[in-house]
Amino acid sequence: MKKHIYPLVFITVFCFSLETYADSPDPDPERFAKDIKTFAVWDSKNTFPENAILFVGSSSVRYWSTATAFPDRLIINRGFGGSEISDVIHFYDQVIKPYAPAKIFLYAGDNDVGRGKMAEQVFEDYKELITIVQSDFPKVHLVYISIKPSKLRWDKWPQMVEVNRMVREYSESHPHLGYADLASPLLDSDGNPGDVFVDDGLHLNQRGYFLWQQALAPHLD
Repeated sequence: MKKHIYPLVFITVFCFSLETYADSPDPDPERFAKDIKTFAVWDSKNTFPENAILFVGSSSVRYWSTATAFPDRLIINRGFGGSEISDVIHFYDQVIKPYAPAKIFLYAGDNDVGRGKMAEQVFEDYKELITIVQSDFPKVHLVYISIKPSKLRWDKWPQMVEVNRMVREYSESHPHLGYADLASPLLDSDGNPGDVFVDDGLHLNQRGYFLWQQALAPHLD
């Protein structure tokens, strides 16, 4: 009887391992159809500056008054809340390509890890997006804004640190890529998330964005 039990246990454990380390499927990007349409309507009624600095990514970009934070710069903000890197890739023709930006700041990966993607998968998505951007804009500098620590997702922080590390090291070996550490300013002296969040424990408050503004300013040049 034991000869039949052990293979069954092995198969069960093996299958569980595959599930544990398998890539997490991308969410349906069409959940953002309304947000993307809003961008298109705005663009159809307004002119956008040439050679602007483009901020793109999830809600941390969407809620950031980037034009106010950097008033002496030409800024376009195309953040859409809840998005992952796969969503930015899907809507690339709507949120990046039309603007032919002089520089791109990307904040994405937070929701990816928060929803269960492993660091390696997030990094591969990042590299896929980089390939697309560089095929159209080979000289444009793209700066990755590090995934931030937050109270809500503190249990995910080790995976986020790993994403940040991989992106930083990759950027160091590519001349048109950059990495902005906006995570460290949000940690207190004990290495925990500081008092820089609104009540949800995820999104930044006014102080949090002020710290981001100070940390990112040198990267705008």
